[in-house]
Amino acid sequence: MKSAGASPTGIVLTGGGARAAYQVGVLAAVLRIIDPHRSANFRNPFPIICGTSAGAINAAALACRANDVHLACDRLRELWEGLHTGLVYKADSTELLRTGARWLGLLTLGWLMPGLRGKRPASLLDNRPLEALLTEHLDFQRLEANLKSDVLTAVAIAATGYTTGEHITFYQSKKSIEPWTRSLRHAVACNLGVDHLMASSSIPFVFPPRALLVEGRTEWCGDGSMRQLAPLSPAIHLGASRIFVISTAHRNDTHLEDAKIDSDYPSLAQISGHALTSIFLDSLSADLERLHRLNDLLAVIPQSAHRKLALKPVSVLSITPSQSLDDIAMRHLHQMPPPVRTLLRVLGVSSGSQASNGGALVSYLLFEAGYTRELIRLGFADSMKRIDEVKAFFRGAPQ
Repeated sequence: MKSAGASPTGIVLTGGGARAAYQVGVLAAVLRIIDPHRSANFRNPFPIICGTSAGAINAAALACRANDVHLACDRLRELWEGLHTGLVYKADSTELLRTGARWLGLLTLGWLMPGLRGKRPASLLDNRPLEALLTEHLDFQRLEANLKSDVLTAVAIAATGYTTGEHITFYQSKKSIEPWTRSLRHAVACNLGVDHLMASSSIPFVFPPRALLVEGRTEWCGDGSMRQLAPLSPAIHLGASRIFVISTAHRNDTHLEDAKIDSDYPSLAQISGHALTSIFLDSLSADLERLHRLNDLLAVIPQSAHRKLALKPVSVLSITPSQSLDDIAMRHLHQMPPPVRTLLRVLGVSSGSQASNGGALVSYLLFEAGYTRELIRLGFADSMKRIDEVKAFFRGAPQ
């Protein structure tokens, strides 16, 4: 295996709530393929690690143990396979009733009693259990040590500023990298921590935003998938010439091919599911298309022009689910705590037609072991079907 600096390879882990368990299965299979014997001198194949939302949590876990990437994957797998909803957000009846009552009071009496506005809930769900879980399992001092020892080159976590409306990439690197600025997005060098993960994974409306220090000022930040116009950009800016992407988007998640046209008014669950899919998944597909087009263009112009244009070809390998995660989620819906199932039924989740049952919304919030284990198995199987592609990519062959 080449050293971390020989041919910089970045990994991009996208968002998707509970769907990010799929990424762990892919990682396990890739490591099995490129280092089947778990060699003692095996180096981390991903010197540049970028993550967004739940993918940011996987990215941080990988970076904190990058000195033993097999162990990092094992620990991630144990975490996801032992997960239940209560470890991510409060799901008891008392908590959900309290939040529901506060929302209802604000909506019905807020105009009459201004004092209620100061007690408005910050989100639909309280994810403080997730913060405790991450604090317990992640050691960011190890990340710093891995950067100093050349195991890592850079780590990036994406978030969205609610105050400025900008997409922000928080990054920590071994060497000094000049922050970059583009339209509605910019990068900020910092020491990463749990607060950045909590902000990056704060699904809009569902989880509360987090206050972060951005260039000397406080910025309330939410899920990094929002306004993420170029998900591959951070890896390229941090020096990657090859990018391995693990998405959670099944190519047929819209169900347009096999769905029966439903003339009923769409439920809140159906609308929310489509909104989250748009936030988490659509921008990556568009960015991959742009990159492939750019690579095609660079292939037909002289090498000298590449330097003048400050452009370089970037090899990409992307692995995505072979099955709809929405459908898998609906098979495991019964595992969610009864109060959460009741809330989802109120929003319109049902066992109705495939396109309108709210399965997309469920797939993001179903933090239960039965579901996450099936996603891990699927990610592993999907990757093992592409052994030759994976081997060629990590050998440095163009994709």
